[in-house]
Amino acid sequence: MRRLLLTPLPLPGLVRVQRQPAHDARGSFERWFCADELAAAGWARPIAQLNRSLTRQRGSVRGLHYQLPPHAETKLVGCLRGAVWDVAVDLRAGSPTFLRWHAECLSADNACALLIPPGFAHGFQALSDDAELLYCHDTPHAPGFEAGLHPQDARLDIAWPLPVTGLSPRDQGHAPLTLDFQGVRL
Repeated sequence: MRRLLLTPLPLPGLVRVQRQPAHDARGSFERWFCADELAAAGWARPIAQLNRSLTRQRGSVRGLHYQLPPHAETKLVGCLRGAVWDVAVDLRAGSPTFLRWHAECLSADNACALLIPPGFAHGFQALSDDAELLYCHDTPHAPGFEAGLHPQDARLDIAWPLPVTGLSPRDQGHAPLTLDFQGVRL
């Protein structure tokens, strides 16, 4: 029995992962990760790193972050508590959806996650106080290969649902995209 419903999204390679909880009198059980089921959506390597974030204030934005080759990563992002508006931006050089973004509401209640392929930037806005996320990465973090985009870059024109607050100094410091930005070559 499949426990993960995989739905391709408008940006090729980006997939919504809907967990299918089993309920009984004791409560429920959800499968968060299954390499066999996620292989069909592009997950090809073992989990190399798990991360958890807690964002205290509604409206706060984290991101948009990505890793450059040869450390570009696939990640599965899901919400443990609260709700977020999760955004993925296609940065793949030559992609027909280059610089387009897609967002999904991830919450503890809707059992949705995003499978984000290499060459995408990722960020989110907390829609609730105390929003908690779990990230599965197929590549360990490589500080020398991290990069980011300013979440309010006019060229991306991301329609954040709330006023953007709580940006870290790192995220505030990302320069706007230049017209000559060619994307990430994988």
